Amino acid sequence: MTKKAIVYAQSGGVTAVINASAVGVIRAAKQHNLGPVLAAQDGLTGLLNDQLIDTRQLDDSALSRLLQTPGGAFGSSRLKLPDPDEDDTPFAKLVAVLQAHNVGSLLYNGGNDSADTCLKIDRYARSRGFDLQCIAIPKTIDNDLEGTDTAPGFGSAAKYVAVSTLEASLDVASMAATSTKVFVLEVMGRHAGWLAAAAGLVQRDPGDPPHVILFPERPFVPEQFLAAVEAAVCRHGYCSVVVSEGIRDEAGCFLADGVSSDAFGHAQLGGVAPVVANLVQAQLGVKQHWAVSDYLQRAARHVASATDVAQALAVGSAAVDFVQQGLSGVMVGIQRDADEPYQWSTVAVPLSAVANREKKVPDHFITDNGFGITESCRRYLRPLIRGEAYPSFGADGLPEYLRHGRRGAI
Repeated sequence: MTKKAIVYAQSGGVTAVINASAVGVIRAAKQHNLGPVLAAQDGLTGLLNDQLIDTRQLDDSALSRLLQTPGGAFGSSRLKLPDPDEDDTPFAKLVAVLQAHNVGSLLYNGGNDSADTCLKIDRYARSRGFDLQCIAIPKTIDNDLEGTDTAPGFGSAAKYVAVSTLEASLDVASMAATSTKVFVLEVMGRHAGWLAAAAGLVQRDPGDPPHVILFPERPFVPEQFLAAVEAAVCRHGYCSVVVSEGIRDEAGCFLADGVSSDAFGHAQLGGVAPVVANLVQAQLGVKQHWAVSDYLQRAARHVASATDVAQALAVGSAAVDFVQQGLSGVMVGIQRDADEPYQWSTVAVPLSAVANREKKVPDHFITDNGFGITESCRRYLRPLIRGEAYPSFGADGLPEYLRHGRRGAI
């Protein structure tokens, strides 16, 4: 009997370690002598267009390079599927493609919107009597995914944010006497301030940066913010600020709301750093600089967390284990078993408990003044950024990444 193929697809915004999950899938399938792993080119879009990449072409050397390569090597997609009860056209097309390639399982590597897509496909396949196992593999730098202690991609982005906050703050502090006194770093996080919180790990002693962290979980009150900045400048000579892109005013409006939205209806944010920095300049009259980490924070494989890489590999491998166990309609979750020493394991989580939900920074992780993180937050975050997993570097001084084009040609 011909072995059923496995389709692996990347979805949504990519991370520094999403390809490690792909390697986890490919290696596990090979180890257990399962059918071929077919990677969807450009995610769901390629799957619907019958564009599948046979990963058996990747030898051990290529897989080793893929493991340390950021971005989505096979291409990703933000395509949103309709409600199948209203329009099942794309679902019928998808099933036809899967049947044509003798596919028995779909491993969908994404976040909460992707969990919803995976759940829709799972329910549609069941309703049509098509034998298909649908399993979600977690991924997000925002760490806003329910059903898992953390999501692969976050630890490395958090490490990048913390390192960048430390380095930029040292720069500003050295020039503050005669030049810039306030630096503002913008990080991702539409509704959840996990990445902004990660900057707080830099603080070891009183007065350490960042002096102000702005969370989406707290309304932005200009007067309180300016008072905190002014106090830091007076006390330390400078002020380092980390702001989440999704902060809102007291009326609930984004400070930097874009004019467009993505396929899932999420506002396209970005650009809150200059808003905040210009407010400082206008009201306090001090020189400021700002930066937007944007794609840099999610692509920084050169400073990836070893914990994050290990978890990305593990969730890919666990997804294949779930296939062998006959599971469907689940996501691979990471369960925290202990803080010190940090211990974790993988578990199956129903997709219905993950789809379209958001995990925000809890109140007890944020200080009473709303501008910092508590010790319980530090205990949660510390192990996620620990360890180094540097890529190999070539003679030209650059990382030896697997160079892939926009079309996922690897």
